[in-house]
Order: sequence, then C-alpha cells, then structure tokens
Amino acid sequence: MKSVPVWIWYTALRVLLFAVPLAVLLIVGVNPWVSAAVAALFGLSASLIFLRRARDSMSSDLYAARHREKPLVHEDAETEDAAIEHDARER
Repeated sequence: MKSVPVWIWYTALRVLLFAVPLAVLLIVGVNPWVSAAVAALFGLSASLIFLRRARDSMSSDLYAARHREKPLVHEDAETEDAAIEHDARER
C-alpha cells in the first residue's frame, strides 16, 4: 500500500485547524466575519507550532524535486528524441 504524500497530510491538517474552530464559533453564534478571522489566526498559529515536522518534510521534498542533479526524463520523451535524431541522420 502506498503512503499518502506529506503535502496531502499537511494540507488536510491545515484545513482542519481552520474549519474546526470556525464551525465551533459559528455554532456558538459569533459573527461570521469575526469567526473567520479568529479561526484563521488560530489555524495559522497552531500550524506553525504543531505542524513543524510536516512543513519541514514538505519543504525538503519540494527542494529535492526542484534541484535534481539529473533531470527527470520520461520514457515517451526519450522515444520521441530518438525518433527525431534517427530522422535527422537519414536526411
């Protein structure tokens, strides 16, 4: 079974850290604008405190994907390049 990528966990937890306080505040009857602002501040601060490991892992994965030593080449691209080079040699 494949594990879920870190960015999906991080995003889901960030959404929950915003949605749960928002729902609680709206159920209590707080003004929607105030509820959204408080939930956003809570979600931001809680994610900075509690999701550090996931954020670091996600940033490391993004850095590794952007700074590969050898560019990622797909099989189709290799086949197309070989066909183009073959046609160029025949001419």
